[in-house]
Amino acid sequence: MATLSVKPSPRFQLPDWHTNSCLLSTNAERQRDASHQIRQEARVLCNETNNKTIWDEHDNRTRLAERIDSVNRWKETLDKCLTDLDAEIDALTQMKESAEQNLQAKNLPLDVAIECLTLRESRRDIDVVKDPVEEELHKEVEVIEATKEALQQKISQAFEKLCLLQEVRQQLNSDHRGKMEAVDVDRGCFSLNLKSPNISLKINPTRVPSGSTTLQQWDDYSQFNKNRAEAEMKESIELREAIALTIAKTNNELEAQRVAAEFAFRKRLWEMEKVYSELKWQEKNTLEEIAELQEDIRHLEEDLRRKLQNLKLCHTRLETRTYRPNVELCRDQGCSGRPVPASGPAAG
Repeated sequence: MATLSVKPSPRFQLPDWHTNSCLLSTNAERQRDASHQIRQEARVLCNETNNKTIWDEHDNRTRLAERIDSVNRWKETLDKCLTDLDAEIDALTQMKESAEQNLQAKNLPLDVAIECLTLRESRRDIDVVKDPVEEELHKEVEVIEATKEALQQKISQAFEKLCLLQEVRQQLNSDHRGKMEAVDVDRGCFSLNLKSPNISLKINPTRVPSGSTTLQQWDDYSQFNKNRAEAEMKESIELREAIALTIAKTNNELEAQRVAAEFAFRKRLWEMEKVYSELKWQEKNTLEEIAELQEDIRHLEEDLRRKLQNLKLCHTRLETRTYRPNVELCRDQGCSGRPVPASGPAAG
């Protein structure tokens, strides 16, 4: 015969059971409400973060595009600056070469002037005179040496300016290459999207790299290079104008001195030809006078020879008449050819 087995455990009342069921149901509903709230908040958060991510990515693309435009503008500015700088370097180089050619061309007139002074030292006697020609030749040598010194100074300034322009060009070129590399990098970043195969997580991507600069420093650096290049080009243009003015001025001074020296030469030659003609005329007249004098001397000698016979005749007559006797030895006109004095006693 079977017996009733009773579990030795506490017994709950039916109301307690209903209460417990109600609590479980209420808790489940509360948890579901909380879960629903969390799910709604999560959806809102997802929507907000998705929208924020989309807009942030859009803003970043816009900033990258603006940055690319900004770098491109600076790159184009530097391109133009480099083009102008290269043109100015070529122009200054040509002007420097022109100055060097003009400097070289001054050697020939200097040699000619010195040769003229050297040749004039071979003059003799009274012709070794300090005349206007010598003064103009010495002045021409001084003018040529002064022009050569002025041209050499401008050539040295042009060389120094070319060195500065090359230095500025290297700085601009370095800045330009940096801009090109930055544009390439930013364009690469601009082309990336969510489906790009080469995107990945990086370690500390928001770090500030060492040696980085601020946007203001970056802009100031390129502006400084541009301003320096423009200032150097302005000085180079002024130097080119000064070199051209110096070349023209020195050529004019040398030409004026050459004209003055040639005028002094022509005037001196005219004076010498005039004096030479005068001396030739005097020589001709003197030779004629000498010839006439010699002819007259010859005639005098002939007359002298003829007079010698007359003298002999006279001497013979005088000697012969000394033999007259006594009172006949009278100093009459036939004796001396001179009249006899009138006083009587003295005559006896």
